Amino acid sequence: MLLIKYSEIGVKGKNRYIFEDMLVKNIRSALKELSEETFVRKAQGRIYVECKEEETEEAISALTKVFGIAWICPLDHYGKLSFEEIAKAAVSHMESHFSMDEPHTFKVNCRRADKAFPMTSVEVNEQIGEVLLDRFPNLSVDVHDPEIMLHIEVRPYDVNFYSKQIEGLSGMPVGSSGKAMLLLSGGIDSPVAGYMVAKRGVSLDAVYFHAPPYTSERAKQKVVDLAKIISRYAGPIRLHVINFTEIQMKIYEICPHDELTIIMRRFMMRIAEHFAKETGCLGLVTGESIGQVASQTMQSMLVTNEVCTLPVYRPLCAFDKLDIVAISEKIDAYETSILPYEDCCTIFVAKHPVTKPRLEKIIASEHRLDSVIDEMMQRALESVEIIEI
Repeated sequence: MLLIKYSEIGVKGKNRYIFEDMLVKNIRSALKELSEETFVRKAQGRIYVECKEEETEEAISALTKVFGIAWICPLDHYGKLSFEEIAKAAVSHMESHFSMDEPHTFKVNCRRADKAFPMTSVEVNEQIGEVLLDRFPNLSVDVHDPEIMLHIEVRPYDVNFYSKQIEGLSGMPVGSSGKAMLLLSGGIDSPVAGYMVAKRGVSLDAVYFHAPPYTSERAKQKVVDLAKIISRYAGPIRLHVINFTEIQMKIYEICPHDELTIIMRRFMMRIAEHFAKETGCLGLVTGESIGQVASQTMQSMLVTNEVCTLPVYRPLCAFDKLDIVAISEKIDAYETSILPYEDCCTIFVAKHPVTKPRLEKIIASEHRLDSVIDEMMQRALESVEIIEI
């Protein structure tokens, strides 16, 4: 049995049960590949996972990718016990989990939820500590920084022992904060942005702008693979693949080259917002970081935002590249992100892009497209290919 601890959910008020139920649902989804003998249950402010012993490591691996979990604790689980039985179980736990022939420092930490139990938590700590010191000569007490922290939970109907806590991702359960549309490219930043907002409980759809023949099928597959990596943490994703070639070429042909990236991004945002509203998303998510490239200055982002009515969330806006790369490596997206298959943004980048665009000048440049852009936008919207990840 595994005890699932959460942190942030615990500070919620009367609606805490909603977040707990969402977390239980996500845990069940994460463990769906395990045998039918796997059970997830909620009891008295605790979430438990019961699984076959041979599937424990697989279960723990899956749970470390579930947002909302702070710690995963493998339990020795018993029914109702007397103090003498608790003492025997404590000795058994230490023998089975640690090499007691070697010196260790330890501390006992009892939580007595069963108020009918005849001893206080402090008394259990002291007396179990004495039992363990008598039984194992190599043990010594360290109440400040012990090597072994033996947790004992005395509950009305059962008793649990655990001394190992595996760190989870914390955050909020995915789905508890609504849904957003991620503008997903083949780079390093946007997958990390998706991961970051998912950690705050946001479920994701995604949109990718494909420009054949300038971008290859391998570039598209790279984005699909990145979406699969994000979905390990964020759950199912509907990836919208848009053919952007016609619009991109017309912008390149008619508009000033130093404004290419800004104008292209404005049309991308319009298209992304169309599908976001269609699928009930509450905002757009991008991987932009302030000042990282010319199109990500504050002036550029202001001009880009102007076409949107939905909010645009930029979880990486204050991160530097090293911060972003570290998270990309942590979630196993980095090696995929650096594969040499370029997306449409990198192929059509200007040699000297404008870094401080003026909105009125950009709008004036876009007016050059007035005679053709509506039809091209409609064809782009109709070109959508939806891939369920």
